[in-house]
Order: sequence, then C-alpha cells, then structure tokens
Amino acid sequence: MANSEIQAFVQSHRRLFVLTGAGCSTNSGIPDYRDADGNWKRTQPVRFQAFVADELTRRRYWARSMIGWRRFGQAEPNDAHRALAQLEANGGCQILLTQNVDGLHQAAGSRDVIDLHGRLDLVRCMVCSTERRRADFQDELMRLNAAWAELEATALPDGDADLDHRDFSDFTVPPCASCGGVLKPDVVFFGESVPRAHVDAAQVHLDRADAMLVVGSSLMVYSGFRFAQAAANRRIPIAAVNLGRTRADDLLTLKVEERCEAALSFLL
Repeated sequence: MANSEIQAFVQSHRRLFVLTGAGCSTNSGIPDYRDADGNWKRTQPVRFQAFVADELTRRRYWARSMIGWRRFGQAEPNDAHRALAQLEANGGCQILLTQNVDGLHQAAGSRDVIDLHGRLDLVRCMVCSTERRRADFQDELMRLNAAWAELEATALPDGDADLDHRDFSDFTVPPCASCGGVLKPDVVFFGESVPRAHVDAAQVHLDRADAMLVVGSSLMVYSGFRFAQAAANRRIPIAAVNLGRTRADDLLTLKVEERCEAALSFLL
C-alpha cells in the first residue's frame, strides 16, 4: 500500500525537489548516524572547531579515516541511487540535493546533483585551497603510516572507523604540498557552515519545484531541514521515505516508513 502511495505521489509531480540522506546509502555498506527516533547511534563526529584548533584531533581524524576509507572508497550505488537516477532520466526531478558525501548518486548516473555537504573523495588545503584526490592522499597516508595500515576497525559513517583507545601521537599527517597548510576533507564538518552557494543554488531549484521528496533523511540537521520548512512555506506537498522519525513529520503530506530501495523500486 505504502509503495503505491509513494508511486502515485512521484508520478503526479513532474518537478520534484529531491533531498537525500544517509538512509539512501546504508544498503551500500555505509552506516547511518541516527536511530529510528533520530538520536545519535554513537559518539558525534569530530567538530570543525576541534579539527582546526588541535593537531592531535587532526591525527586522530586522519588515522580513523585512513582505515575507514578502504571500505568507503569502494562503496557502490544501490537500487535507491539507481531509482533516483532513473527518476531524473524520466524527467521527473527538478534537482537532487544530497546530504551525503559519498558521490554514489553521481556514480549511479544522476547528473543534476548538489552535494550540500561536499564530497569525501576530495581533500582541500585550508590555507591555499589547493585540491587533491582523496585516493592519492590515501596512498600517501598509507606510505607514511605503514604500521597502521593493517588495522581492522568497525566502519562508521562518512568513511570513519572506530579506533578509539589508541595513541594517535605517532600518526603522520602530511601538510599541503603547495603551501604547507592544514589539509581537510572537502566536506562540511559538524559545527561548520554549509557553503552559501550550495544553499542558494538549492533554493532556486526549490522555488521551481511542484513538490518535495525526502529520501533516507531524518532531517535532524538544520542544513537539510531548512528546505522542508521552505517547501512548507511555499505550500507545496512534501513526501518522505524514511525508517523512523523525521524532524519534519508535522510538515509531511505523506510518509513511508520503508527502506529506500524498496519504496522506490517502482522506478526500476
């Protein structure tokens, strides 16, 4: 029944503003952050202010990321990503705004994508803005920290890995090759502002949309929730596919509590 409801919603709107979150990628082996009540499943990720201010925090971040990247960097799109790529191919998608940083929507064939929180497959210098591929940086991290390379750890969201209770003081993080500055993944950390250009571009698309579709997001983070608020203010209908509570439950026209790939299977 729920599947037919979301199918009817999607097919009755031709300019959908689609917003996706971690639930879209869990079937690709990338864990999500929150439980069905919208609460954190584990310790919150590193905050921007701590990363900038503390060298040991940066060592800890990159050590965990080096181990986590082995799985994250090999993740492949699942049927939820492919379904949304097909929605775009069918001409039913105004834009796909994703809170994910895994690039799997693009890998599945989606073209009109705004990466609201950036991309984890890029690394950027915080001083000179020089950009490099995360895969190349991974090779350098592995070469400089060979003793860490064989460690196994539980995968966490966004390419992180559970390496707590270890001493990170001997982990080597290379500086920017261009200026010697601090390197950071090209993603928005918790406590950091989303680039204004991303928000403005998404808002332009929302203004043209005839409905909003939320897929796999609890919308607990304001950067995504603001678009549900804006859609409600425009009085356009909002449908959500999400396992558990969302911050926008009282704004929704339709809610389907089902796995993303199952709920959208009609598109395939």
